[in-house]
Amino acid sequence: MPLIETNVIPGASVYGVPQVSYTVDGDAGKDYSAALTVAAFKQSTAIEAAASASSEIVKTRARKVEELGQVMAELAKAYAKLRVKDAEPGDSATVDNGAWVNGTALKYGITLVFKVNTADMTRANLMKGQNEIQYAMDVENNNLQQDMVSLQGLISKRDNAFSAAARIVRKANDAASSTIGNIV
Repeated sequence: MPLIETNVIPGASVYGVPQVSYTVDGDAGKDYSAALTVAAFKQSTAIEAAASASSEIVKTRARKVEELGQVMAELAKAYAKLRVKDAEPGDSATVDNGAWVNGTALKYGITLVFKVNTADMTRANLMKGQNEIQYAMDVENNNLQQDMVSLQGLISKRDNAFSAAARIVRKANDAASSTIGNIV
């Protein structure tokens, strides 16, 4: 069903021209300018809802990138604590908030190749973990940028739709004022 439907008013004509009314989304009895105004505002509202949903996606992605960055910082601190050579007796490093680091990595589908705060924390393993986290951050940053461009487009469309609706209302008001002025 189209957003705006034209309905011929039975038996109503002016100089042989059939008179019509409009139905906008099931709301009958609208004149042309009212129908356009309602349609424009409905479009604006729909775009606003899409922009709001897109904004939530952007916030979620940004939060993910931030948390992965924190994981990366914790791994970098642990890496800095290791001695120059791997596998020396007593060569160990601790990851501050180790449970959180593992939990956050798993939350985003990244299984670290070592257990935090164990002998498995070699330079090679820490570097591999950092690479996995960096890759996930890069992917999310790319997706975040695309989502932000999409959101920017939706906001622009929304602004244009509201402007169009406002212009229609203003023109209808001007036309009504002009008609009343000509009658008086």
